[in-house]
Amino acid sequence: MLATLIEAQRLKRLDRTGWTLRGLPNGTESVAAHSFGVAVAAMFLGDEINARGGSVDLEKVLRLALLHDLAETRVGDMPKTAVSYFGSGARRKAETDAFADVLEATGANRVRYQALYEEYEARVSLEAQIVKAADVVDLLVQALALERGGARWLDEFWEIAETGPTLSDDVAREVVAELLSQLLKERQALSR
Repeated sequence: MLATLIEAQRLKRLDRTGWTLRGLPNGTESVAAHSFGVAVAAMFLGDEINARGGSVDLEKVLRLALLHDLAETRVGDMPKTAVSYFGSGARRKAETDAFADVLEATGANRVRYQALYEEYEARVSLEAQIVKAADVVDLLVQALALERGGARWLDEFWEIAETGPTLSDDVAREVVAELLSQLLKERQALSR
């Protein structure tokens, strides 16, 4: 377990490449900071969905959120622009292989963690879909914060807010749509 914990420390220093490619300085956001934001957003989303009558396994949501970018300790943070050159299949294979290697030292729990990672990647459960929605929400909250601080040329990050992530549950769709709408309104207020 220790080897995996030590390796996970790399995420604290690994920059989110998308911001760097847009001219923002190194240190704008680390992968670990993003993972924290995803976990918090996923918890809030899951709690709100449950409060409105949904049925979300919050422990699973948090586990998925904490594990979703762990492979980046080995393959780095590959931005959307790089995926267009490598292909999404090659990216997915590299990340899946890296995730399995990172977990080598976790013993009996390795199978459980691998199954959670694969569930997230396939978006087969509502919990995985919520974590993907939280991934989008955290990205947009960060983009909004950067734009409030004067950053420009981040329009491409906002494109996903128009369509939103895929959710199989009506309550979850409603909660996420409301939050994305609020984010868009806050962004529009910047241009006034």
